[in-house]
Amino acid sequence: MLKVINVISDSNIGGAGKCILTFLKYYDKSQFDVKVVVPRGSLLIKELEALGAYIIEADGIADKSLSAKGIMSLKKIFAEHKPDVIHAHASMSARFAARLYGKAKIVFTRHSVFEPSKKISQGLGKAINGFVNNSTADKIIAVADAAKENIVKTGVNPDKITVIKNGVEPLKVISDEEKLKLKSNYNVGEGEYLLGIVARLNYVKGHVYILESLKKLLDDGIKVKLLIAGTGDYEEEIRKKISELDIAENVIMAGFVTDVTGIMNILDLNLNASFGTEATSLSLLEGMSIGLPAVVSDFGGNPGVIEHGVNGLIFKKCDSDDMYNKLRSLLTDTAAMDNLKKGCLKVFEQQFRAEVMTDAIQNIYRDVMGV
Repeated sequence: MLKVINVISDSNIGGAGKCILTFLKYYDKSQFDVKVVVPRGSLLIKELEALGAYIIEADGIADKSLSAKGIMSLKKIFAEHKPDVIHAHASMSARFAARLYGKAKIVFTRHSVFEPSKKISQGLGKAINGFVNNSTADKIIAVADAAKENIVKTGVNPDKITVIKNGVEPLKVISDEEKLKLKSNYNVGEGEYLLGIVARLNYVKGHVYILESLKKLLDDGIKVKLLIAGTGDYEEEIRKKISELDIAENVIMAGFVTDVTGIMNILDLNLNASFGTEATSLSLLEGMSIGLPAVVSDFGGNPGVIEHGVNGLIFKKCDSDDMYNKLRSLLTDTAAMDNLKKGCLKVFEQQFRAEVMTDAIQNIYRDVMGV
């Protein structure tokens, strides 16, 4: 049995944490002994406990990729638990500590997509960055093709990288009665389309372009509302934009939503307008699992999830006119919408089920150990 320790530095529950939680539900317990190291007091602890996971709390790693305290804390943990494989999620401290421990193979997952700066993608900076990453990882998982492209630009050996897209459990399909009740709660009337975005309220998530597209649809006389779920530092700017466009009656600010099942069931289209960072959006996958098509920007990992004309449409990032045109084409074409719904279910089953992701990660563990 292979002994594996996953290390995550997140104090909150983000995409990386959700991926670990999903993996823990599906991994082969007869072949792998899996433990999880989290920052002391992390919000992940409650979720991990619910799954019966073996949890180790560490000092000095909370929301820090690299710290001397974190390295020493993790080195002690590795020496005590003697893992065969150490899997680091956004934790350079874990990778350095693993090399100091010296008795485990190191797997590193790149969960994000963003264009690397010139400091680490050119000249000496690229050489140094490449050396550090290549020497502190035996295998690297990129959650999107775009993520692989990003890190290769910074000097990382492409032969070490395997693309494993995120996987999720399919959402529950709720009854028509439940849908009507939920729409009523959100004040969505009969005959109104409902668009939605589930993402943190951050500048690079592109909420402004969605709002501008919504305004154009409303000016066309299309009955449509937008549901925005999430919290973040850009909320005030979003509210200002809503006021500026005079579309407050057509925008629902839902705040943080613990369980998105209900929301995904009542949406007509799932939206993603990211232009600064986006890997494999879990919200897109969750919607896809119940046949919810998406209209997304051409940035980052989005084109790796949404195939234009198959399970959604892709528009040019930061281009509200193009987004508007794509949205309008679907909201005025029932047959096209129905075809995309069927495409969503097919693509999800083939590529994005939790079991597909879990099997791929387990194969990485076997491969790095040569078994």
